[in-house]
Amino acid sequence: EYEPSSWDWVRAHVEKYERSDGADAPNLRDTSYPAVVVTSRGVKTGKLRQNPVMRVEHEGKYAAIGSKGGDPKNPAWVENLRADPHVELQDGAQKWDMIAREVDGEERDEWWARGVAAYPDYEAYQSWTDRKIPVFVLERE
Repeated sequence: EYEPSSWDWVRAHVEKYERSDGADAPNLRDTSYPAVVVTSRGVKTGKLRQNPVMRVEHEGKYAAIGSKGGDPKNPAWVENLRADPHVELQDGAQKWDMIAREVDGEERDEWWARGVAAYPDYEAYQSWTDRKIPVFVLERE
């Protein structure tokens, strides 16, 4: 069962993205930065949740970076991916079943650099919080 986000902007973005295969909401929060939509299962509710994240793609793999704008807490979807790594990723009209895995060390550094190249504000977000912003790599099943 799907439950839309309680955040108005997330719900509106996902609805526009899905309705138009990304054509009406290709970028996150009216920026020039492309987004994708990740569907995960809520760890507390068991319901399907959808979240737009920056589009960070490399050789068919995607990153999901849990920045939450530098907030002291992770976005809720981080715990969802940790509890159940099976997700669906929508990039425009394309959808894939994927497995998410949290990365660390050199692999995290590589994906973090790709994320910063795609969305430079990630650097500022990291400086605003004491937590290490989690990075997940999503690969097709």
